[in-house]
Amino acid sequence: MQPNLQTTYGQTPGSTALLAQQRNRVLRNTYALLALSMIPTVLGAMVGINTGFSFFAGSPVMGFLLFLGIAWGFMWGIERNKNSGLGVALLLGFTFFMGLMLSNILRVALGFSNGGMLIAMAAGGTGTIFAVLAGVAATTKRDFSGIGKFVFAGLILVLVAALANAFLQIPVLALAISAVAIMVFSAYILYDINRIVQGGQTNYISATLAVYLDVYNIFTSLLHILMALTGERD
Repeated sequence: MQPNLQTTYGQTPGSTALLAQQRNRVLRNTYALLALSMIPTVLGAMVGINTGFSFFAGSPVMGFLLFLGIAWGFMWGIERNKNSGLGVALLLGFTFFMGLMLSNILRVALGFSNGGMLIAMAAGGTGTIFAVLAGVAATTKRDFSGIGKFVFAGLILVLVAALANAFLQIPVLALAISAVAIMVFSAYILYDINRIVQGGQTNYISATLAVYLDVYNIFTSLLHILMALTGERD
């Protein structure tokens, strides 16, 4: 009797190996583009710090809404062009814009005597969180797709609370929002990386956008908490 070369799902070993190669390629391209996206982010932050750029100087609420509008416009354009080079260009433009926005919190951090250390700690903490969770998501056999609805609900909660606090300006609430944001976007790292590995995400541009936002929001939230708890004034 010849051995049955069909798997339970009707795929041959060859097709299964091909799918694994494709998923690994998407993951590698995602990591490569994510690393590349850090360059315009840093450039945008440097430009913002040196020019005093701020959307929030006049009205925090209008600034926050304007930021969301521009960010969502970029994300819409990236998704519309995710199968072309224009998608990569828009993604890099988006990361430059996010670097400009990042300059606001970096400028505040640098106002502390230990500001450089706080930024380094936030970057190191973000890198550690990403490395650990991405490693788990990429190597485990578990499918994390089931947490998608829960983390999306958490994301909506963070956005609503952030918008409310743009009016209220309550420091304790801002800290609570940052803590919840770290948990939500850490869960999103598990979800987004695992989605690539499981074959649910096959476009590396879309994947990079999702993972970039996870990393960006963890960094800013962690830096905010560190400034509030350990920032030292001259």
